[in-house]
Amino acid sequence: MNRSVTARLTATTRANTSMAFSVAVARNSGYSAVNEVLEVTANGEPVAPTSVQDSHGGILHTLTLEQPSALELTYRAEVRGSAAAPEKDDADLIRYVRPSRYCESDRLLPTSYSLFGNLQGSELLAAVRAWVSGNISYVSGSSRPTDGATQTLLDRRGVCRDYAHLVIALLRAKDVPARLVSVYAPGLNPMDFHAVVEAWVDEAWHVVDATGLAPRTNLLRIATGRDASDTAFLSTVGGSLTLDTLQVTAVADTLHDDDGTSPVQLG
Repeated sequence: MNRSVTARLTATTRANTSMAFSVAVARNSGYSAVNEVLEVTANGEPVAPTSVQDSHGGILHTLTLEQPSALELTYRAEVRGSAAAPEKDDADLIRYVRPSRYCESDRLLPTSYSLFGNLQGSELLAAVRAWVSGNISYVSGSSRPTDGATQTLLDRRGVCRDYAHLVIALLRAKDVPARLVSVYAPGLNPMDFHAVVEAWVDEAWHVVDATGLAPRTNLLRIATGRDASDTAFLSTVGGSLTLDTLQVTAVADTLHDDDGTSPVQLG
């Protein structure tokens, strides 16, 4: 499988602003080739960000600008082949079953047991996906950056990250390790960065996407973490900035059929 992705963003920074970008395709030994280019300019002049290794093959690019600047970042990647399956890590199975900032599984434990009873394994995954898909409406711009799974459940609407947070919280409440993955998503419409869930069932990480907006087998991992706080495409870690524009593209030589229910691992 061959996939091509791009991301372009522009922003206006204030003085002494430090930031971290998470737009690069995650490293994976299964790919036969990854050709990528990252270009960043500040006030039209090239600047060199620092590459930082994140968890699960993710790559962060960090940058500090002392002067107020018009920032532009462009990323392009061509990826051949399919990813190798993530290896089992006992620490992950503990980390990703705990409540987190946006996935309040402790607060949703009674809800999860009420909805899903004694379901386990792949049956539980299918039931959680179906319930979230059928009870949450996808409405662009309907949620706030501070909304977590509980708020999404109350509002009954959100975007991909809200769907993912609710799925994660409901699964963790049933002691299933689950984590959020930011991805490039060929076939997604409207095109943007996308968020899905990986859940540990039957000794493997399986992809759950309650939005059903893109074929899961075409997805490309960017970042992986407890929730959106670990996977944001742009984080300000000092100073401040205003995001002005964001454009994302993702295409694949073949878009696979996906009914959303069969077991799939991120490729």
